[in-house]
Formats: sequence, C-alpha cells, structure tokens
Amino acid sequence: MHLGFVVYGSLSGRSGGFRYDRKLVEKLRERGHTIEIIGLPWESYGRSLLHNFSRGLPSRLSGFDVLFQDHLCHPSLIRANRRIDAPIVSIVHHLRSDEPRARWKNCGCRAIERDYVRHLDGVVCNSETTRRSVFELLDSWEENDRKAAVAPPAGDRFERFVPVQSIDTNFEGTLRLVFLGNIIPRKGLHVLLGGLSSVSGKWRLMVIGAESNEEYATRVRRLRDELGLRERVSFAGRLSDEAVAGQLARSHVLAVPSLYEGFGLVYLEGMAFGLPAIATTAGGASEIVSDDENGFLLPPDDADAIADAVRTLRDDRCRLARMSISARERYELQPGWDDAAESVERLLKEIVESCAVSPEQ
Repeated sequence: MHLGFVVYGSLSGRSGGFRYDRKLVEKLRERGHTIEIIGLPWESYGRSLLHNFSRGLPSRLSGFDVLFQDHLCHPSLIRANRRIDAPIVSIVHHLRSDEPRARWKNCGCRAIERDYVRHLDGVVCNSETTRRSVFELLDSWEENDRKAAVAPPAGDRFERFVPVQSIDTNFEGTLRLVFLGNIIPRKGLHVLLGGLSSVSGKWRLMVIGAESNEEYATRVRRLRDELGLRERVSFAGRLSDEAVAGQLARSHVLAVPSLYEGFGLVYLEGMAFGLPAIATTAGGASEIVSDDENGFLLPPDDADAIADAVRTLRDDRCRLARMSISARERYELQPGWDDAAESVERLLKEIVESCAVSPEQ
C-alpha cells in the first residue's frame, strides 16, 4: 500500500511516542509498504487549530491508500480530515484530555478530540487502556467494532541489556535510582523529589532527559536545592542511547511516577536492565508493572507513597533482587515490533476492504 504518515516536525523526536512511530514505519516498510512522511509545523495547541484553515493542507494529505496520523496532530486536522477521500487511521499514544490539567481546559480538549475521532476510519492504540479511552469518546464505537488495533511497543531500544543471570542480587551499597524522560510536569519529577526528600540513608538519583519545558526544569532544579538534595540528585540532561544504556546498567530502580501514561514504554526499557519500576496507577502502566512484583504501582501525585517504596527497596535488598529478576522476566514476555506491525497491517487491510465495499464511507 501507499501510505501517508502525518506527524509534527519529523520522526526524529526522542520521546517514546516518536520512537513508536519510527519503528512502526520501519516495520511496515520492511513488509513492502511505501510510506511518505508529512511533517506539520509544531506550534501551540491554539495555533495548531489554525492549520485547519490552510487551503493547501487537504491536497498534501491526498493520494494515499490509507493516511496515518499521529494523534498528537489532531488539533491541526479536525477540519482537513473531512475533505480527504482516503481512509484515515490515527496512532493514539494517549488522549490529550486524559492528561492532568484544569478541568475547563480538558473539557475543551475533549470536545476537539471527540470531533477528530468521529471522522476516523480506525485507530492504532499502544495499550488496552488507550483503546478504552478512545472508545469512551464516542458511544457509537461499539466494543466489538473491528476498527481498532492494540499494538503494544517493544522495549528493545538499546543494543545492550542485562541478562537475568547477570543481575546483581547481593549488592549492599548505595541504592541508585534513575529517572528517564522529558522534564515536563506530566512525568512527575517534582513528586519524586518531594518523596525522596523524606528518605534518609544511602541513595542517589540520576535524572536523564531533555529539558523540554524550561520553566518546569528550572522549577525542579530549584526544588531539589530547596529540599537539600543537591548532593543526592544529579541532572544529566539528554544523553545518547549508548550513554543512557550505561546509566541504566549501573542503576537499581527506575523511578518515573508519571501523572499519566498511555502505556509507559520507559518502564519496559528499564526492565531490559532488570530495573523494577516506580510507576503510578494513572493510565496504562499497569499493563507492564505488577505491583510488588516487578515494581510499584502508586497513586499519582503521592510523595509519601514514593518515599515508602524507596525505603522498602533501600532496606530489603532480597526483595529488590526478586523484583529485579521479575522485571527482566516481564521484559522477555513483551511482544516485538514485528507483532505490532502485523496487527496494524491486519487493521489496514480490514479498513481498505470495508471502504471498498462501502464507498460512501
């Protein structure tokens, strides 16, 4: 098939969502499909809505057997999609209206997302949690409708990893935690710092990630200093994949207590190195993290719960060792990118066949 793929900017972004899109494009190309990447300007949510009044946008999005769209681009496409003849499939990592923000803002986002989803022919979701959220937008999308595919990502970002037999089950030194992700409020770094501020003993935290939100990055650095954690918490910034792998291999726990995750690819990436995850119950992390088995599932925005989890792992190294082995075993169970591509390809064929039978769609 000749496929279009709409993203903001390009596929070179380093977030989990962009890695998902890149791997999906790569695997679909390996299966014989031609894919053209269509980059839209990445602007604020409000300014992106103005893209709908671009006269040339519908023509850029035409001429494909199927048009993929990263759901992140939805504000730019709600009007243009009504003028496109090809079937439209959206890649949904999570709904914007599921993110924590002021209620009135999310009501507006949800109305826009509902209008966008209404004109789709299908969706590809990274988790069952995301699929349920999408279906809840529209009552007309029945649970048995075959217009959705759940295609979880693989966690094989890094060439190196830690085999189960190589996990250190006898270490007695400093507990090394790592935070991996963009430095934005949704990732919950401020909550993590608040929790760690009440934990004594031997522990260190390495923060790895791009300072995508400069105002927030400045705030969490200031918070670290105000909490007296300057000697315990280090900021590494954005690192190469090789350097990130090195840090993960030297760590014991991955701590990313996000306020919401549609899936949480980072938890799988940590589990490749035998790192139990400190995650939250908000979103799809529970599809990877089993509480008290390969990590902790905590209430979102709960610094006290984070502190308790860290103290547990600091004081009970046998428990940490068991959870580390369980984390590595969970990583081994995750389907690969070929499985994801197969699910997506099956959905594409169903949609194309359905549209051929019902041209009015």
